[in-house]
Amino acid sequence: MRLHRSTSVCGRALVALVAGALLAQSPTGFAAVCSARSGPQTTALVELYTSEGCDSCPPADRWLASSFRPGATPGAAVALAFHVDYWDRLGWKDRFASPSYTERQYDVTRTGNARFAYTPQVVLQGRDFPDWHGKDTLAAIAAINARPARASVIVEAAVKDGAIDVHAVAAVAGAADRRDAALFVALTENSLASDVKAGENAGVRLTHDHVVRALRAGPAVGTGGAAEMSAALDLPAERGSATTIVAFVQNTRTGEVLQAQALPLGADCAPPR
Repeated sequence: MRLHRSTSVCGRALVALVAGALLAQSPTGFAAVCSARSGPQTTALVELYTSEGCDSCPPADRWLASSFRPGATPGAAVALAFHVDYWDRLGWKDRFASPSYTERQYDVTRTGNARFAYTPQVVLQGRDFPDWHGKDTLAAIAAINARPARASVIVEAAVKDGAIDVHAVAAVAGAADRRDAALFVALTENSLASDVKAGENAGVRLTHDHVVRALRAGPAVGTGGAAEMSAALDLPAERGSATTIVAFVQNTRTGEVLQAQALPLGADCAPPR
């Protein structure tokens, strides 16, 4: 997707502009609206690239689910599980997979210090993290979370006509961080299960959390440091639990993630079941 350059704004007023833009263009006409704002520290973004057709992926799926539970300490980390489609040709079609998620993994290979794309692959803050099952994972996340935030994110969401209307705005204060930075929005769900009938996991029932059901890329952060986007994310026909909107700012050239923010859709504004 081509990224669109936003208009320039005064860097000294970025936080106020972000909040004002959100309030001015937030969804209206809904029973309830959820919102979340990132804090002064960085929040780590953890990405898992996985597939139901890969017999070494279930342990990584379980690790992601157990390490990043709904209701965990706010700001600990944000988790995304991208199901890739290149295993589909080997006997089992993963219905959560998308060619666009495979392409995102290839981008990580080019920018994230990985020699090749593989599953399961864990990416931490845009960089390949092969030691995810080691004892130093929590320390690595804590080190990221201890850094002052280089971007701020506000995200708001509400349900309307079978879709989740999302409005997100981001501000990047440092001029050096603005080049090639862009705002992304994802929809994730938990408790999605499959009874696998073929391939390497034939006969196994798999359960997945933090599954990315939709991803929207762009717009680019403008020279003044701001980016804003609105998106209508269709509710999946097969519903999971813990519906969450994730917004993050990432450098599309280097892969580095500047900030991430999760917005769980609580009881007041959760999609109808």
